[in-house]
Amino acid sequence: MAKKVGLALSGGGARGFAHVGVLKALVENNIPIDLIAGTSAGSFVGGAYAAGLSVDEIVEIGKKISWFGVAGFSYSPKGFLSNSAMKGFIEKSFPVTRFENLRIPFTAVACDLETGEEIYLKDQGDLTNAIRASCAIPGVFVPVIDDGRQLVDGGVVSPIPTRAVKKMGAEVIIAVDLITCGTTYWGSPTTLVGTLFQSAMIMLRTTSKHQHYRADVIIEPAISHIRPDEIARRDELIELGYRSVVDSLDEIRKAVESN
Repeated sequence: MAKKVGLALSGGGARGFAHVGVLKALVENNIPIDLIAGTSAGSFVGGAYAAGLSVDEIVEIGKKISWFGVAGFSYSPKGFLSNSAMKGFIEKSFPVTRFENLRIPFTAVACDLETGEEIYLKDQGDLTNAIRASCAIPGVFVPVIDDGRQLVDGGVVSPIPTRAVKKMGAEVIIAVDLITCGTTYWGSPTTLVGTLFQSAMIMLRTTSKHQHYRADVIIEPAISHIRPDEIARRDELIELGYRSVVDSLDEIRKAVESN
């Protein structure tokens, strides 16, 4: 009996386009994907594939994504921006928007801002709200209200959702980490904001590494030279994601086919 293969897709902002390349290579090489968990950008790509979109269709949707298309100014003191526009974008782009109707079981990971609890949004309910919550970067986006909870980006507690996909029943976990590779563009910070930002990224990378141990295979695309806000480099990110799987195919097949 074949083992259930789970895909854990990390956050990473615009770097999330690398997830599309990863999916493309997995599908082309007949690697099964039975379960998906996604954090932040990973929740968008993972949710799109779970909803029934092909990789090529996700690429076409990706060409329409812009920061202004999924975000707008907020009048709330809890964030500069609101990602409420993402709801309409997903409703127009995805074939289904309810967890109950997904083609593949999927979990979007968020964080309860009050308790710090890792929240798994899955099984039933509104997929659009779940993805919005998983993508709500604290301080940047206003928290998303769900069942009375204020939810923010799952990357706060689980940058790579290996635990979530394990709880879904995955027996083989392929984790895609777009964070640990770090950066080659930042250099030495010269301002207070730069110092705070770089320190936060270091903490995020450290947390990401600590979630590797649950995975059977770690895919780390070589994207350290691309900033998380560089949406215009989507094609390069897709290609680098694709290449990272091709380079790891033997390891992936060994993990999937092992008894």
